[in-house]
Amino acid sequence: MSVSSSTVPEKPYPLPGLIAFGTVGIPLAGMLLIFGLWAPRFYVTRGLPLVVVGGAILLVRLLDICLDPLVAIAMDRTKTPIGRYRPWMILGVPFLVYGISKVLLPGPHPTAGYLILWMVFTYIGYSMLTLGQTAWSATLAPTYQERSRLFGWTQGLAVIGSVALLVLPAVTHGAVVPGRAKDMPTMSLYAMIAFPLAVAIASIFTRERPASPTSKQKFSLRDYLFVGKRMWRVVLADLVLTLGPGTTGPIYVYFFHDAKGFVDADVGFLLIFYIGAGILGAPFWGRLARRFGKHRTVQIACVCYGITQTILMALPKVHPGYHLLTDGLPTALGMFSVGFCASAFILLIRAMVADVVDEVKLETRRDLTSLIFSMVTTTTKIGQAVTVSIVFPILAMVHYDGKEGAVNTPQAIFGLEMCYLFAPIILVFFGGAMLFGYNLDAKRHAEIRQALDAIDFAAAEESLIGPTTEPPGATASAAAE
Repeated sequence: MSVSSSTVPEKPYPLPGLIAFGTVGIPLAGMLLIFGLWAPRFYVTRGLPLVVVGGAILLVRLLDICLDPLVAIAMDRTKTPIGRYRPWMILGVPFLVYGISKVLLPGPHPTAGYLILWMVFTYIGYSMLTLGQTAWSATLAPTYQERSRLFGWTQGLAVIGSVALLVLPAVTHGAVVPGRAKDMPTMSLYAMIAFPLAVAIASIFTRERPASPTSKQKFSLRDYLFVGKRMWRVVLADLVLTLGPGTTGPIYVYFFHDAKGFVDADVGFLLIFYIGAGILGAPFWGRLARRFGKHRTVQIACVCYGITQTILMALPKVHPGYHLLTDGLPTALGMFSVGFCASAFILLIRAMVADVVDEVKLETRRDLTSLIFSMVTTTTKIGQAVTVSIVFPILAMVHYDGKEGAVNTPQAIFGLEMCYLFAPIILVFFGGAMLFGYNLDAKRHAEIRQALDAIDFAAAEESLIGPTTEPPGATASAAAE
């Protein structure tokens, strides 16, 4: 019996299952918003210098980076009655919930050591959840086009977690403003409720495919180097595409408050347009990738990002006593356009990594899914760490005061503007350039999937009727031809 006649194209993953799986991204996105925008400013307001906060965050993220390969190795060797990835995501919840509560509810005079300890504790759980979700997603959508759809939906759902926090000032009529020191207990309560609920929904309603019968689970850290040689373009592109928009994150509140003239509550409101644009942007870029390919679509998004970021920077400062819905409308539209373009980066890079998983599996007969995805989660963390550790010392050099309610000089604000202006566009353009020469397109991936299906079919047939007389790999070679 031939493989081509016995296999049927797999149906798209059901939409309810995508939604259930994507709910994990809701609290994860909210946590990144809290830790990326508001927690650093919170600790500066509590008395820690900008340089100390930046150094503490850098140290934590470097330690976190070392953790990812270890978690990946353990994850790929995990075999339990409830699957490979599900138990790791469940285990990560208590680390996240308790760690976030300690970070956001410190004493009146927290030290750098306190911040480092509880951020490390938090990121242990974060590694378990993010690595588990990204590796699990590669097994849910095995085809080139289906991965664009899955990552588009999960990215779009993650927007809800961020927007839910940003609308709190409007919903509570200013009683709760994310980022304000006195409202940090509310942010902690959000994490305590959202993480257990989201992981429970994903764990109960998402199926997990069994590992391929031909994959070998035993591997060492040398495989990490082997994979790195195969996907260095994607890894470097992911790093700089994280660094680009990421450089604006730690200074976003400062920039729109001091350089653009918005009050704190409106600064958060404007961010809704940037993040909310991902709801429309993620499925748009996913569909565009089906026509032009994932790497070409990333390059298109890079050019669009540079144009929209430049327009946003050129918008004038609002005057005192401005009206948000009229005077702030151009800035809101500018934020939407930048966010729309930036939503393509993580979505498509993760989908490209899932394709590399199949390529490596075909060549090595090993399922290195978690290990491969740990490489891009690592680059993301490097990007997030470097942005704070570089930007905050620069602000200190220009004598910018980051405390809540501080008044800064025009020279300090100009230094803030320069930090916000140049790095994002340069880095994003470099990220797009890294994908010239990338050749794992839809046609090549279809050939890989056909060969993998043939291998799995032959292994399943052999387990039922015993070894065949064909030499090893003959079925796969025939399918590939």
